[in-house]
Amino acid sequence: MTQPSRDLTLTGELVVGGGRETDQVMTGNGLPPGQRRVEGFPRFGTHLSRPAPAVPLAPVIEVRGAVTAHVDLPLAVLSDLPRTEITADFHCVAGWSATGLRWEGVSFETFYRALIEPALLPGATITHLLCRGLDGWKAAVTIEDVLAADVLLAQNLNDRPLDSDHGAPVRLVSPSQYGYINIKHLCRIDVLTAAPATTEGPLIRSHPRGRVWEEERHGFLPGRVVRPIYRSLIRPIRFLSSRGSRS
Repeated sequence: MTQPSRDLTLTGELVVGGGRETDQVMTGNGLPPGQRRVEGFPRFGTHLSRPAPAVPLAPVIEVRGAVTAHVDLPLAVLSDLPRTEITADFHCVAGWSATGLRWEGVSFETFYRALIEPALLPGATITHLLCRGLDGWKAAVTIEDVLAADVLLAQNLNDRPLDSDHGAPVRLVSPSQYGYINIKHLCRIDVLTAAPATTEGPLIRSHPRGRVWEEERHGFLPGRVVRPIYRSLIRPIRFLSSRGSRS
């Protein structure tokens, strides 16, 4: 049975109706530091020159790591949880922002408390979740960040089911973090008691939290330093990404 939904409207990191608040450094365009608004919501990513993965006939989210037993959660279980709608901006680490997107799905905290927390190893202190997508992308997120009120398991975008370009059948949406944390085609969550080892080299290392208002773009360098470098990559990456689009 589908549960009733609740609405949240986000402007930056201020969540009207509950959620994260922070000291914001507003730019003249009302966006986080270093961001520029774009039209629409482009498919974007260095690994997206190939088409999006096919959606399995019976998609599941695998839960592994610090749990008493392996858990495979059919996506159908999301319909038994309360629904949430948010309107939020999406911020790419390269420097562009898609604004006013309407997402609908299940609060990640609700999902975690109902379906993952009961399966945790007794006495385990969870620090991170490692989220993986069907496209091979993965990102670690701190438990503090992923349980914030504005984080969603989204199944719909702008009143339509997610398409393959934007993460079908379900994706993580964390508006207060850069896009590389917002895993598309979510298929697995590893529950961790320590931060995972990084596999990125120092030149391209992503910040472990990627919070947009703190401009945490890079693992070592200040955000403002890497802004022009990342921005110069937008056009070629967007071109390559469009070649893999199914739209």
